[in-house]
Amino acid sequence: MNEQNDQILAGRVILVTGAGYGIGREAALTYARAGATVLLLGRTQEALNDTYDLIEAENLPQAAVLPFDLEQKDEDPFRQLAALINENFDHLDGVLLNASVLGQRTTLENYDFNTWQKVMQINVNGQFALMKHLLPLLRSAPADASVIFTTSSVGREGRAYWGAYSVSKFATEGLMQVMAQELENTSQVRVNSINPGATRTTMRAAAYPAEDPATVTEAAAIMPLYLHLMSPASIGTHCQSLDAQPK
Repeated sequence: MNEQNDQILAGRVILVTGAGYGIGREAALTYARAGATVLLLGRTQEALNDTYDLIEAENLPQAAVLPFDLEQKDEDPFRQLAALINENFDHLDGVLLNASVLGQRTTLENYDFNTWQKVMQINVNGQFALMKHLLPLLRSAPADASVIFTTSSVGREGRAYWGAYSVSKFATEGLMQVMAQELENTSQVRVNSINPGATRTTMRAAAYPAEDPATVTEAAAIMPLYLHLMSPASIGTHCQSLDAQPK
């Protein structure tokens, strides 16, 4: 999985959601270092600007900042976002769906209804709406294109007290599989998901407040799989749920 070509993504346009923090920020930097023009999507403009500045500081291909809230329940903003990307970039060569929220760590009986709705809207419904309108841009890619969903171990086997997050990741796995099967024989778009595993992020810290962050893998260490799946080297890998770290 060691990509030999340092510019393996040269000339490609890749959208990263949740690009302001953690894994999303590291992935955006990784893709830019490999030659891609990265579209930085997230809720917090300031955080996106920080990622943009990091890319600029290394004299990498100029990124674009796209403030956008996946919690929106109206379809029009998603349609308008796709039109904006089409107008400025004409196509997409890849999408990393990294943005998600944790919600509460509690029993289903005590789970707040509105928090449940928010988690499902951001982690599932928003991603569906986004991909519904971005698929035509991926089909317009000059060569191959890649979609990467972000899953979790609690989206493969349910775990007590993980509530809406666990359920949303089961749904993410299903969304990935449905999309992959629909695209099997109709386009050059491959669709997979990555379970990042225990990674040093703010979400991990919120989920495990007593854990020593120094014992947790940094985001940079799991980037080889993210780069591989986004590059042409992964052509033929389709409808797979992969782990970024050994179990």
